[in-house]
Amino acid sequence: MENTGIWVTVIIVVFVLGSIFGLRISPREKALGIMRDKARKMALHPRLVAAPDWTKIPMATENRASMVAYYSILIPDARLALMRARVEDNQLKVVQGDDKFNALPIVLKGIYAIDMQANCVGVYWEEESDLRATQLDDIKAYLHTLAEL
Repeated sequence: MENTGIWVTVIIVVFVLGSIFGLRISPREKALGIMRDKARKMALHPRLVAAPDWTKIPMATENRASMVAYYSILIPDARLALMRARVEDNQLKVVQGDDKFNALPIVLKGIYAIDMQANCVGVYWEEESDLRATQLDDIKAYLHTLAEL
């Protein structure tokens, strides 16, 4: 009977400690949260979206699209034409839209594709390629440059 009380106490302590350690945020998730918050403060709009077919991002499973980060800027007074371009060999390859964007160089890491429509320019990219958020300023500047072309 004495041992039963000890075992019950040990099981409760292990359960409570397991729950506490299970709630800890992983360093990767924490870095992503900090990066997304920094992006919001500088008027980049981060969100996770299902990868569009035209980007050629591999599917998560046979029946389910991968989720990909989409960072965009809004230009309130712009009237941009629809343009979609994939990144191949560090250059844009236009899938739909004006060919003047074809073969523009991309020096940013992890970029899959770029799209432009109405008053929004956005980039599909792999956030894990820059968890320290070193290229957010460069992404924003590049998107503004594309909108001005």
